Amino acid sequence: MADNKKILMVVTNGQEMNNGHFAGIWLSEFAEPYEELRVNGYEVTVVSPKGGESRIDKNSLEDDTIPAGWQEIARLLKNTEAIDNVNADDYDAIFLPGGHGTMFDFPENAKLHSLLRNFAEDDKSIGAVCHGPAGLVGATLNDGTPIVKNKTITAFTDSEERGVQLENEVPFLLESKLREQGAAFVTADDWTENTQTDGKLVTGQNPQSSVSVAKQLVKTLET
Repeated sequence: MADNKKILMVVTNGQEMNNGHFAGIWLSEFAEPYEELRVNGYEVTVVSPKGGESRIDKNSLEDDTIPAGWQEIARLLKNTEAIDNVNADDYDAIFLPGGHGTMFDFPENAKLHSLLRNFAEDDKSIGAVCHGPAGLVGATLNDGTPIVKNKTITAFTDSEERGVQLENEVPFLLESKLREQGAAFVTADDWTENTQTDGKLVTGQNPQSSVSVAKQLVKTLET
């Protein structure tokens, strides 16, 4: 049982890329983990760097339509709380869904880095999928060590980024940047499920890994 444990889910506010496409949140990477966490009895709070709407990336929808089963979940993205109002002590875990938008507003967000530092230092669960690990870029422990240093993790790979032809639209390649910060980065074939767990840090490579990341996060909370 969840025993009323609370999970903080941080979503992107998104940004328009140079090609004119709005890089937002990838809906399945939010909805599938949200469903998994809720079915296991966890209370989930959704916040974003600026608060307000977390726009859904249209590339994550078929025919620009939100699936009927996710309509209610998607409404949670319409008016999120601002991350600045969050206290890490109120939550047992933090989860970062992906979407290309995270590449723009996660890596430089001081509050997000502060929260991640608190969770890591207190040995609390951290989960992230696809581009969500962009939030780990630049995040450090109190002594300045990158949170990902010597950690076995994964994220959206450089190969996958080139595969969707967006390698020149993002500020950096996520796999390469995490490797630069000392991560033991594990790749699988493009678009295949790949979830890595190192202690209480759980990461997934792509949308295909969203459910497994949530399941593994739940396991870390139950230990």
